[in-house]
Amino acid sequence: MTVDAMDWALLAELQADARLSYSELSRRVHLSAPAVAERVRRLEESGVITGYHARVDPSRAGRKVSALIRMSCYGVRCVLRDRQALAWPEIVEVHRVTGDTCCLLRVAATSMTAFEELIDRLAPYGQPSSMMMLSSPLPWRALAPADE
Repeated sequence: MTVDAMDWALLAELQADARLSYSELSRRVHLSAPAVAERVRRLEESGVITGYHARVDPSRAGRKVSALIRMSCYGVRCVLRDRQALAWPEIVEVHRVTGDTCCLLRVAATSMTAFEELIDRLAPYGQPSSMMMLSSPLPWRALAPADE
């Protein structure tokens, strides 16, 4: 699917506030509500829009310890092969990466004790190497058209 300028205008508005009604979206992008609804439906069906989410501040939600964990694990004991481990509530993102690391986990734990317990649970899968997140000057950015 090709994403055109009007699609990008809709995506910008929805990324800023996914709770907008079709009539409000219509007003903002200067397109009829039925046309907006059809375009949004097409973006959803093609997989461009994968869902609608609330952005939650982990610290304010009780997850005071945020970290990135590099896992060096390959083969049958790789953490990526264990769906139960990937469902642990402390693990909020998993990225398979290139290089000497298998994957990168972004985690949010309730305390340093809980973080230490998570590291211990990950150890059987390979070598975890953690980096504490001190702050996030850019915690999220809406996707915009690439400059070409």
